[in-house]
Amino acid sequence: QVQLVESGGGLVQAGGSLRVSCATSVRTSRIYDMGWFRQAPGKEREFVARLTWSSGLTYYTDSVKGRFTISRDSAKSTLYLQMNSLKPEDSAIYYCQARLYTGGTNWGQGTQVTVSS
Repeated sequence: QVQLVESGGGLVQAGGSLRVSCATSVRTSRIYDMGWFRQAPGKEREFVARLTWSSGLTYYTDSVKGRFTISRDSAKSTLYLQMNSLKPEDSAIYYCQARLYTGGTNWGQGTQVTVSS
């Protein structure tokens, strides 16, 4: 059973910053990649950013490029998403996802990010 626990969400004013974290219980050598998705009310869940665990390669959706940074701490088995210059349209529940070399997709429970205008 892969456990993913997000934390760090909250309320911030537009232009501010937040960092969300995702701690995983799985041995990091088993992880192919991890990513962040978000879902706003009434909308479908959308991709935000992804990181290939072994190489550190990163990918971002266009709307967050230059503002968000995805990173990892292998020693802590934790994925981060640093969010700067936040906009009200970034408000959503942010979900962590992990994909293992053995297959399967695992999700965390989500953390709420609210950006006030």
